[in-house]
Amino acid sequence: GVTDTPGIGGTPADEKLTAALTKAFSSVDEFKKKFNEAATKRFGSGWAWLIVKDGKLKITSTANQDNPGMKGLVPDADLGTPLLGLDVWEHAYYLHYQNRRPDYITAWWNIVDWSAVSARFAAG
Repeated sequence: GVTDTPGIGGTPADEKLTAALTKAFSSVDEFKKKFNEAATKRFGSGWAWLIVKDGKLKITSTANQDNPGMKGLVPDADLGTPLLGLDVWEHAYYLHYQNRRPDYITAWWNIVDWSAVSARFAAG
């Protein structure tokens, strides 16, 4: 379901974050599509991330418990400052979604705290 809490779910209210997402990915919807792909294609346990690196927004993913802030410790990740992370370990969704990771990812967008993402973006 969709929440009625301001700043939760939907799209970011922050114009600067929206502009940055649009600049990096052509639109917020395209960002969500590419983020979904990263989360869906992460083999096994891990995370999908929106990061800021050198002033630019990027999407990456990491295995297991690794995160993009672990400089020098994560060989395959595009390292940067994490702004948004989605846990795609099976334990995060199996109880409610069994093996339907894409359904979990779709539902997850309804609870994204865009105000927290915007605050991290402003600080980064």
